[in-house]
Amino acid sequence: MISGKTHLLLPSLLLTLCASASASEPAPSSPPAQALIAALGQPAPAHAAFAEARFLQVLQQPLVVSGELSWLGGDQLQRRVDQPQHETSTIANGEVTQQREGRSARHFSLKRAPQLQVLLDSFVALLSGDAARLQKSFEITQTGTADGAWALTLVPRDARVAKTVASIRIDGVGKQSRCMHMQEADGDLAVDLLGPLAAKMPADPTREALQALCQGAP
Repeated sequence: MISGKTHLLLPSLLLTLCASASASEPAPSSPPAQALIAALGQPAPAHAAFAEARFLQVLQQPLVVSGELSWLGGDQLQRRVDQPQHETSTIANGEVTQQREGRSARHFSLKRAPQLQVLLDSFVALLSGDAARLQKSFEITQTGTADGAWALTLVPRDARVAKTVASIRIDGVGKQSRCMHMQEADGDLAVDLLGPLAAKMPADPTREALQALCQGAP
């Protein structure tokens, strides 16, 4: 990542704009942040390898999965898990479909999980480079270094979403996103290594090791 925790069905990478966001007009993000988000935009279809480590407070060791994330255009997203088992989660036409190897497909409407709608919209906004859409659902801050590394931090505006997702941070260099960190409100954390960095997921990842990878040299 569907009863219970959001992450049991969908990846943390399904970020975004909530259809029921605050009625007040959000303050615009800074010009540098807007420019960065625009630069991250790419045409569909787009595909990226990922490896995710999810640190749950109820487990001593993180859960690790890997596979491919795909944006198929519009609000159509797919997350294919290849390891440790085969599983595909797809969002299309307002419906989520989860197919696990050897099991019947499961379906549910995004209307049942408004927090997923927010995450979906924000991910699409990032992929399409739409800063205005993204800031409707998140407060956006950007930091950067002289060598071109940067971080975008997204904090949900909607109180319902904030009960599940405390913040999302995306680390990158230049026009490339390298990592995504989703801090959940209950203290759990998901860290996704994206693109070429996915192949560097440690066999026994720790938060500190992943932090070093995400902020290391490209």
